[in-house]
Formats: sequence, structure tokens, C-alpha cells
Amino acid sequence: MSDPVQPIDILVVDDDLGDVAYARESFAEVRLANRVTVIRDGLSALAYLRRQPPYADVPRPDLLLLAMNLPLVDGRTVLETVRADPRLAHVTVVVLTASSIEEQVLRDLGIPADRYVRKPVDFEQIAALVRTVAHFYLRVETRP
Repeated sequence: MSDPVQPIDILVVDDDLGDVAYARESFAEVRLANRVTVIRDGLSALAYLRRQPPYADVPRPDLLLLAMNLPLVDGRTVLETVRADPRLAHVTVVVLTASSIEEQVLRDLGIPADRYVRKPVDFEQIAALVRTVAHFYLRVETRP
């Protein structure tokens, strides 16, 4: 019998209201029992990740779905902050790209994402990733 999948915290950082609505619908369709928080700009995302007011009591995300073109602070800065902070080292980062060209440019620039996914996002693919991340955390937390 396989281990049950435990819920994980997912942070979606994207300012496109259409993409955010699609993400919420897709998570509901694949019936993922995870906590999903949506932030629409990079500055608020940094405050959330650092647990600064008004986000002092939020859980740190296990999975970050991050758009690159964000208002106030861009996604690259958010990602660099995540990678530089040891408190966020466990966060799996999926960069949301608009095209294969943008994905290649980001790869060429050395943007340190765990995965790249093109929009509109295939949430079956994200659901599989969420299940993998959840199984990993369950195993790490329950094994001596």
C-alpha cells in the first residue's frame, strides 16, 4: 500500500487574473487537497515568503508557481531571494513561462528553477508534481 499524500502549501505568484482563475479551477478539477494562496505582485510575494506583515503567520510554501513578469518586483528577483534564503531552501519552484522561447532565454540566463511550465499551465502535470512533492515531504517527515 502506498503512503497517503499529505497536503502541501502552494503559492501562486501571477498578476494575470485569467491565469489565476484558470489555476484555481484546475486545482479544483484535479481535486488536490492543498492550500493554495495567490499573490499578484513580486513585492507582496517577498513579504509572504519572508513572513513580514501582513503575512507574519502564514505557512511557508512547499511549492511556488512563479510568473516572471510581475509588477513592483519581477519574478527573477523573487526567485533569487528564494534561492539565497536557507529558510526557503525546501521550496520547489516552478517558473511559469509564456513561450518556449522565453523558457530557453530563462534557461540560458541560468534562472535556477526546479521546473519550467508554459502557460496556459497543464495542471495535470502540476498535479503530478504536487503529488511527488507531497510524497517526498511525507517520507522525509515520517522516517527516522
